[in-house]
Amino acid sequence: MTTSSGTRRTNGGEYRPDRAVIDIGSNTVRLVVYTGSRRAPAVYLNEKVTARLGRDLMGSGKMPDKAMDLALGGLARFAVILKDLEVADVQCVATAAVRDASNGPKFLDRVRALGLEPRLLSGEEEARYAALGVIGAFPKAQGLVADLGGGSLELVELAGGECGQGVSLPLGTLRLAPMRAKGDEALRKGVAAALDQARWAAEVGGPLYLVGGTWRALATLAMHRTRYPLTDPHAFTLDPARAAKLCKRLAQSNPEELSAVEGIPSSRAAGLPDAAAMLRVMIQKLKPSALVISSWGLREGLLFDRLDPAERAQDPLIAAVSRFTAPRGASLNAATMMAGWTSAVAQSVGKGSETLRLAATLLAKAQVHLEPNMRLRHSDDWALDKRWIGVDHRGRALIAAALHGAAGRPEPPLRLLGLASEADLRVAAGWGLALRLCRRIGAGTRASLLTSRLSRHEDRLVLWLEPERAPLASDQVVSELNALARWLGCEAHLVVGEAQGGIAG
Repeated sequence: MTTSSGTRRTNGGEYRPDRAVIDIGSNTVRLVVYTGSRRAPAVYLNEKVTARLGRDLMGSGKMPDKAMDLALGGLARFAVILKDLEVADVQCVATAAVRDASNGPKFLDRVRALGLEPRLLSGEEEARYAALGVIGAFPKAQGLVADLGGGSLELVELAGGECGQGVSLPLGTLRLAPMRAKGDEALRKGVAAALDQARWAAEVGGPLYLVGGTWRALATLAMHRTRYPLTDPHAFTLDPARAAKLCKRLAQSNPEELSAVEGIPSSRAAGLPDAAAMLRVMIQKLKPSALVISSWGLREGLLFDRLDPAERAQDPLIAAVSRFTAPRGASLNAATMMAGWTSAVAQSVGKGSETLRLAATLLAKAQVHLEPNMRLRHSDDWALDKRWIGVDHRGRALIAAALHGAAGRPEPPLRLLGLASEADLRVAAGWGLALRLCRRIGAGTRASLLTSRLSRHEDRLVLWLEPERAPLASDQVVSELNALARWLGCEAHLVVGEAQGGIAG
């Protein structure tokens, strides 16, 4: 059967993969199989072969035979896996190395012989899909996308969540090493000259969204060195001046030392010093307001491009969290009711507060189904380290604070204070305490929510119950009401059977 979100599901309720992208890049050949909602697909399988198809292009103009054989071996395996998984919706694309190599057409013929249907992307198409991936992860994004692959660097303008002009430059990681072998000044001049082909890029302004595994490795290193409280580099933001200093140090680093850092594979560490040297020039030339890491790029852009306008308009955070929590006992309808019930006492933390509060409510409903001794640990993992899109690191911290409140531990942990202000974290913890009270009244059922009200009248926090619901007013409910009132600086009042709002008595 197929769910309303388009995901295939077995009779036993297990979600199965239904989409896949094969990306034949200059450095790696990768298969990613997806499941979950169409708006926020989840990775079911991610495999790669490091074939380095583009390693000799600057010299011979061809892809090496051994590299092609290695790539084709991986592609043959991918084809078998996709058949076994019964995934019919497969997009297979080839990028810079195949595009630029003189033996590219023959290679694609061999790929077709495996039963795959490869599509050779132009530089402009590759740039556009990378930008669509960023738009999918950062709705309404403004700025410039820089997608770094093995064979090329794509630059694309973003304006109001739409793609503007773009260009593909011959500055991939496999091309940087030969350039830098002639000296750092030769690399600087070469990068600057290439960027001069896209003079418009310096006029875009706004953030520079960095796409690609090498940029993620750079972010991972920055997070490691500053003991950053999160582990996922997606949405990690760097100040340009700090980034330029980091790049200056990285450019002189030993790749073996870099690969010793957890989360940086040796294949990425090898090209990181050269990429850092290039990024330093990019910062000088493009003058971005910030550097933002995007884990979504070309592959996710291919999927996003297929969505209809209504699907694109869905909030990606809510789409992802609701899909994650559904098998863990949380429905979006029930969470929406709980968020509505607590709205009268929920303070704002700025733009996007209601989205963050709904996401926290979904996770809080799933949290309660965990063993009590596991709730805080898993809640932190869910909020802070699981890869979500459509939320920045401050938003992650606020969701975590709400989940701590929902677990009865509202004091903001030190780990969160580096991501959001203490005042905002305390507000979010109050969301969690309100959800805890909501759950306590009649187990948070629909009936209990429809026959009770929570309201705030200046310094009074009032819980009202219908007369026939009086048995729900247990000592535990009173205790949770008092805890929430203390946190909000209010006086608690429990009212049964009087006028709704219960401000009398």
